[in-house]
Amino acid sequence: MGAKAGTSALAAIAGVPFIMVLGNSMLIPVLPQLQAALNLSELKVSMIITAFSIPGLLIPLAGFLSDRIGRKKVIIPGLILYGLGGVIAGLAAIFLHERAYTWIISGRIVQGIGAAGTTPIAMALTGDLFTGPKRSKALGVVEAANGFGKVLSPVLGAAIGLIAWYATFLFFPAIIIPIALGIWFLIKEPESNRATQSIAQYGKSIKKVFQKKSVLLATIFMGGMVALLILFGILFFLSDYLEETVGLTGIVKGAALAVPVLFMSVTSYVTGLLIKKKVRLMKWLVVTGLSLVAASLAALNLYQNIYFFFAGISITGLGTGLLLPCLNTIITSTTDAQERGLITSVYGSVRFLGVAAGPPLFGYLMGISSAYMYWGGAILAGVTALTALFFIRVKDLTMTDDTGQGQQPQEANGSAVQAIRPEFVFDPTRKPLPEKKENAGNNKRK
Repeated sequence: MGAKAGTSALAAIAGVPFIMVLGNSMLIPVLPQLQAALNLSELKVSMIITAFSIPGLLIPLAGFLSDRIGRKKVIIPGLILYGLGGVIAGLAAIFLHERAYTWIISGRIVQGIGAAGTTPIAMALTGDLFTGPKRSKALGVVEAANGFGKVLSPVLGAAIGLIAWYATFLFFPAIIIPIALGIWFLIKEPESNRATQSIAQYGKSIKKVFQKKSVLLATIFMGGMVALLILFGILFFLSDYLEETVGLTGIVKGAALAVPVLFMSVTSYVTGLLIKKKVRLMKWLVVTGLSLVAASLAALNLYQNIYFFFAGISITGLGTGLLLPCLNTIITSTTDAQERGLITSVYGSVRFLGVAAGPPLFGYLMGISSAYMYWGGAILAGVTALTALFFIRVKDLTMTDDTGQGQQPQEANGSAVQAIRPEFVFDPTRKPLPEKKENAGNNKRK
């Protein structure tokens, strides 16, 4: 199936993270309007972002179900819930006015529950449909679609916000329709990848994966969570900064918000094309990406200038774009198809937690001092870079080809990394090596 999956299937899958990222990023430009309309504190308005991300804790359940009943049967109901949450929040704002906050939070939680069954499962589905070098390219496209959604969403949110701030909520149900139809009609899911063992056996398989690769998986989870925590924390800060300090509003403000995520999106796509299964290269791109994020945030604290500021946050976006496709490829390629849904879902869950924690954490640090915000983010990214440097080990990165056979990880130059010399590995199908001529001569004399 991997060889047959084409552009239309990939486009349908890429549409899922594209519209899911709108769930948070599209609201960021209208948060000041929402805050004024509902008379909310900084903490309460940040909870509108966080409420969407908290149900990410349910992602492992969605992953478990997708391994057993199929990815499409989880993704499509998730899309429907995502749209329904937008309807709840939008109608509450229209009819309840200042009393709408509780209902908006409720609608956002429903949206988050729907989102829990979408983007991480779409990543697992990509791993099912594409194999070999095509997988890393496809995952790069999926991450780039996520990034492109972040690029477009501030402009789109600002434009829709010109109608009314609550109109952004009502945009969600409209956009899910073509994506849900595309997933249903354009993708033929491979039945052979379903988990057929009992729940107890399935649990043992998952436990074995985590025991065998606990350090690697923990490092990957930490990298994804920290990258998105910092990105969404910076975007939350940037929305307030552009309006209060620079005086930008509307579509111009949305375009300015798109700058760091544009760098992230383009870098994600290019990285996905380059990495393939070059695991040593992937490790160093993860370390480099996190180091760039740390360096850019530290530099922003040292010099205050609008042009320098945008250069700094652009480097933050570039660093994030370097590391996320690598993490995605590692997490989908080091697990078998039968467990991939749950493993990628746990990864997606910690990414959601990063998105959830970013705005309130950066909002809290902003209230103390911008120096706390910059240095806090820089130290967090730096520590994560060191963790990746020491705990992403090439020997642990055995890529699966979904045939039940592991593939040896590839060096950056394409050669196999071999822990054991192949001539010492027993293989009953291998023909015996020819004798040396000298031995042959001795046999004749005998």
